[in-house]
Amino acid sequence: YFCTSDPVDCKLGSGGGTTWLLEGAALAEGAEDFEKWLSREKRILLHAGGQSRRLPAYAACGKVLLPVPVFRWARGQRLDQTLLSLQLPLYERIMAAAPDSLRTLVASGDVYIRATEPLLPVPEADVVCYGLWADPAAARNHGVFFMHRDHPEQLDFMLQKPSIERQHELASTHLSLMDLGIWLLSDRAVSLLRRRSFGEDGRRVAYDLYSQFGCALGAHPTAVDEDLRGLTVAVLPLTGGEFYHFGTTPEMISSTAALQNVVKDQRLILRRGVKKHSTIFTQNARVEQSFAPELQNIWVENSHLPAGWQLEGEHVLTGIPVNDRTVHLRRGQCVDVEAYGDRQFVLRPYGFHDAFRGDVHDASTHYLGRPVGEWLAARGIAADELGHTDDLQAARLFPVCDTADEVFDLLEWMLSEQPDPALTALWRSKERLSADEIAARANLRRQDRQRRDFRRDNLPLLAEHYTRSVMYQIDLRDAAQKYVRAQLALPPALPADAPLMHQIRDAMFRAQVHRLRNEDGDGDETRAFSLLREGLTQSAHGDLQLPRLDVYRDQIVWGRSAVRIDVAGGWTDTPPYCLNSGGNVVNLAIELNGQQPLQVYVKSTPEPHIVCRSIDLGAMEVITTYEELAQFNKVGSPFSIPKAALALCGFLPQFAAEPHRTLRECLQAFGGGIEITLLAAIPAGSGLGTSSILAATVLGALSDFCGLGWDKLTVGNRTLILEQLLTTGGGWQDQFGGVLHGVKLLQTKAGFDQTPVARWLPDTLFMAPEQRACHLLYYTGITRTAKNILAEIVRGMFLNCGTRLRLLDEMKEHAMDMFEVLQQGDLERYGRLVRKTWQQNKLLDAGTEPEIVAQLCRRIDDLCWGYKLPGAGGGGYLYMVAKDPEAAARIRTLLLEHPLTESARFVDMKLSHKGLQVSRS
Repeated sequence: YFCTSDPVDCKLGSGGGTTWLLEGAALAEGAEDFEKWLSREKRILLHAGGQSRRLPAYAACGKVLLPVPVFRWARGQRLDQTLLSLQLPLYERIMAAAPDSLRTLVASGDVYIRATEPLLPVPEADVVCYGLWADPAAARNHGVFFMHRDHPEQLDFMLQKPSIERQHELASTHLSLMDLGIWLLSDRAVSLLRRRSFGEDGRRVAYDLYSQFGCALGAHPTAVDEDLRGLTVAVLPLTGGEFYHFGTTPEMISSTAALQNVVKDQRLILRRGVKKHSTIFTQNARVEQSFAPELQNIWVENSHLPAGWQLEGEHVLTGIPVNDRTVHLRRGQCVDVEAYGDRQFVLRPYGFHDAFRGDVHDASTHYLGRPVGEWLAARGIAADELGHTDDLQAARLFPVCDTADEVFDLLEWMLSEQPDPALTALWRSKERLSADEIAARANLRRQDRQRRDFRRDNLPLLAEHYTRSVMYQIDLRDAAQKYVRAQLALPPALPADAPLMHQIRDAMFRAQVHRLRNEDGDGDETRAFSLLREGLTQSAHGDLQLPRLDVYRDQIVWGRSAVRIDVAGGWTDTPPYCLNSGGNVVNLAIELNGQQPLQVYVKSTPEPHIVCRSIDLGAMEVITTYEELAQFNKVGSPFSIPKAALALCGFLPQFAAEPHRTLRECLQAFGGGIEITLLAAIPAGSGLGTSSILAATVLGALSDFCGLGWDKLTVGNRTLILEQLLTTGGGWQDQFGGVLHGVKLLQTKAGFDQTPVARWLPDTLFMAPEQRACHLLYYTGITRTAKNILAEIVRGMFLNCGTRLRLLDEMKEHAMDMFEVLQQGDLERYGRLVRKTWQQNKLLDAGTEPEIVAQLCRRIDDLCWGYKLPGAGGGGYLYMVAKDPEAAARIRTLLLEHPLTESARFVDMKLSHKGLQVSRS
């Protein structure tokens, strides 16, 4: 971050301030040429909120750093989140989607904008502005873009705060969008804005980005500026956009309340029970009283509110130090205490609706909800004693107090209907500051230290009252760091009757705290994964199987399946993310070199034992006891998969409808022994879902062999359970990707039932001759086991890691974009979305692209619309979407002449129209 403010005694406005900020950042980075510096990278500029006259509580730090309570329906937010941290993810997404010509994003700091639908493509233009469809009553307090109905894609003109009547007049000829304050600027636009930020004498002048620069844009601008009129402008509606303004004290509470109630579906609200006071918010505070049912509109932050305080409603209480005083606040009275110097305080009481604007002598200028002249007269104070009287914001009203006792003595005097004259003398004796001076001179470090102390004391209380708090929905990785920094003792472990997901998160939270303290957290982490397995395998324990030999003794059951390539949404199918949010994955089933590469053969043997063979591994094992069959959770064992599959089919007592004393007796009752032969004609660590799909193929073949009657969806679900038994974890997209044929979108809803709904997509892009040649599959010769990658990513899911959850949400949304593009049959857009999938995978796990793979990608980058390593990445196969058949041929030549490794090679891929097949000899 680079931060600055307007020069002393020089208000620059939003346009001049943008120039000042950019020039300051360039200077700080040692740039000699501003234009070259500007063109070097993309930047986000945030205006922190100006003087904050109508929201005094956060004037000193800027509204952009206003603390925002955790949303009751959101997962992965932080206890110390601010308006800034909530704003940035959307702005970063916009910048990532913007063309390279748009390198500067300017946004307002006193709003939170929520986008609930995918962003529209950002066009090439000098200025791109985001707007929101809004009713005239809401738009009248903001800038409004007007587009002629005959040319809706082109800005006609912009108006600042147009009246409702004016908007109605224009509605017959124009469409209108309320300005969201998010503007993207080309270097040319920045250059012109910079030029307007200086007067003819070369001195800086106040220049407004919106009312001056903005109103000079468009086909028929309302402000005349021929240079600016030449700029191209595009206005984008933010589809599914929501606008929350934090510009005033009442708006801070109403916007926060609206955000808390965005989601009303009780299944999606993470905290049990209903919030009693929908407009009362406490955070970073010690509150020692219950709020009466009739109270509304109260904000307590960074404060101590003891039992002796009496409230009536419409209060904002900020910065109040620890105290044991009795204070009576009438409706609308607010209290702000700012740290000053090393030990002192500045006391600032004010009214809930105060605007801090106007001449002190004017009867219309209000302070504490009444004419400021009345307040002064009641205390025998002359207006001239306030210094500046032409603007209440500059009037020196607020005393600097040496002790907390002085703070509360003077607070009573400033709020009283009958003020004590002796305290008037105390007020006169004190150094006093204006609202402007408080903003400039408050000790923000001391203020934040007090806030952190209160937050530290809140953490154990959140854990203790977990059933009614946000404890297990917040970012627990961040909470663990706070626990460690504050040297807090871990809370007691949750009881066995606590919600299962709470227990899982609690165990991983404890493991994370131990890890940060360099202690052994393996036991807690193992418990977290064990509890997850318990939840996922519960259905198998309740659905016991009765296997019976269902083939002739000389018959062989032959199962074979395709493998899969995931092109969008991979990782969103992984528990616990999909259990909380559901998953969206687009993948395709493929055959390699003309065959289904995963094959399983099952036949009966007269001897009541189990024989497992692997053709590709050249291994064999004979199993004669339950103990041997139950040894399936050793990663790397050649027969873990068939052992776990046999267990789920009822050959271990805990999964059997009719348990037997020994495996021999079980097999005798079944009708004989079993011989299973595996063939995986594909290298290990391929990234094509081999282990999961092989498990599904084994289960499918055994279902037929044992007369269990499982369909493909049941086989896929049983595979998810099987992988939990193996302790490898994993999601559902691998097995469903290979078992179900063709190209499809797979979707699940939240909950432990993760049976996906499949929506098949047209295969034109993969089967049409001119496009089929563009799909290349190259084996890199590099392998990587997914378990370690998986464990690290799943750990972040358990801990509600905010950055990781936001990325997974974007990946889930991205799968729907891929769904649309595949229906349209656009190869270029499809390839670009595959490229975006690859970028998302790399953000999720830095090890996805080792340097040797990055070198390979650079070699073929210009010839491809997109590419990715399927699955967890790190090695295996590289899937490429060439720009055309000629580019595909050049890639083949390039990599055949200079292979990546000794075993690197191209493999012919073909879309599978069969998926899993099971037949008998």
